[in-house]
Amino acid sequence: MALKSSYGMPNSINPGKKYFFLLILVLQNSALILTLHYTRVTPVAGKGRYLTSTAILLAEAIKLVVSLAFSLYDRSRAYPSTSLLGHLKPLCKSVFAGDSWKLTIPALLYTLQSSLLYTAISNLDVVTFQINYQLKILTTALFSVKFLGRQLSSTRWLALVLLAFGIAIVQIPEPRQILRFLHLASDAPRVFERVEGSQDGVAERPLMNASKGFAAVVAASVLSGLTGVYFEKVVKDSANSVSIWTRNVQLSFYSLFPALFLGVLYRDGHEIRENGFFVGYSGLVWMTIILQVLGGITVAVCVAHMDNIIKNFAVSISIVFSFLIEVCFFKTSITVNFVFGAAAVILAIYLYSRRAPLLT
Repeated sequence: MALKSSYGMPNSINPGKKYFFLLILVLQNSALILTLHYTRVTPVAGKGRYLTSTAILLAEAIKLVVSLAFSLYDRSRAYPSTSLLGHLKPLCKSVFAGDSWKLTIPALLYTLQSSLLYTAISNLDVVTFQINYQLKILTTALFSVKFLGRQLSSTRWLALVLLAFGIAIVQIPEPRQILRFLHLASDAPRVFERVEGSQDGVAERPLMNASKGFAAVVAASVLSGLTGVYFEKVVKDSANSVSIWTRNVQLSFYSLFPALFLGVLYRDGHEIRENGFFVGYSGLVWMTIILQVLGGITVAVCVAHMDNIIKNFAVSISIVFSFLIEVCFFKTSITVNFVFGAAAVILAIYLYSRRAPLLT
């Protein structure tokens, strides 16, 4: 008999499903980083660019609705003769019962992390952002040892270092990009530059502040490790056995409050009153929000059945995949750095999984 996780699901599930979830996570991360950067740095006309606080709030609201729908669907399969209203009462009770209040902490940290990531991707090019954000692998490992009591062998520590090194090697910029990065870092902070010749006349393109972006990505990396490990500890040590979708309902519900009060009302309330909640929204912006929702749900599934460090390996692989997309669609040439770095990533995965199955 399979043991039950804190989600109320078996810890041992079909390995094919685990690989499927990791594949979805890889594809989602690759698409998200490209679309997110595009929506934050391309020239915009009219009243301006969309507000990150509204995008964060919408992502959590949609995630809440989706998770609630799946929770009701699971209950309807378990109790087919019960009406919809009959399912809502026990579901609400399970959402707010027990130690669900503990998720207020990761919800707050997650919202802050999302805001920092928007700041980072708005001020760093994709290559620089991806390199620096690999700090989350190390922070996740450190917090796992500290709070989960997880013991990592010297081989696995070597694998973590090698993975970060391999990803960095893959993303090493060309000399002209390094010079541009140093130039931006030494410049006085500027906000926008005017771009002529757009469809709507004059558009605005933000000028990136490398120092601000680096500080934001470092802070986001620390919060990423802390949030992921704390969430894993809460859901795996909880005495209450609830479904994965109920956990998602809890996390999204508690995330709405900091997203609404700290982000939408406190930080951007004045601008929203002037220009509206959906200022700057486009089809690509909505796609970015949907990708964030998909990522949040997939990550929750991964946390239920594997540790955060392995999840970060999947995220890191997505960076290599993103580079391949750039090669195919943006005619970026494959360099020796890419071949060497990709080999280092493959070796790191092998070293990490040599003494134990990769997906356990």
